[in-house]
Amino acid sequence: MNLLAVILICTSATAHADCSRETALDVQTAPASSPFNCMMMGQVTPARDPELLQGHYAKTVCERRRLAEPATPGRRAALP
Repeated sequence: MNLLAVILICTSATAHADCSRETALDVQTAPASSPFNCMMMGQVTPARDPELLQGHYAKTVCERRRLAEPATPGRRAALP
């Protein structure tokens, strides 16, 4: 499985449902091989920097990785 663990660092004043890539103070990503691995990355990544969470919380979202389209000669690859 090609998953991406997306760890959103949001302020405590932001409702959990409103915490997204657009509203997060910081967005960290890590590759994940399974849904379980994705959720574990969501725990491990913020634990490496506990000061990051002072007054904030981490929300983990597991997304399918988007693969770039193959580039044609003379053109760059584009994401879907």
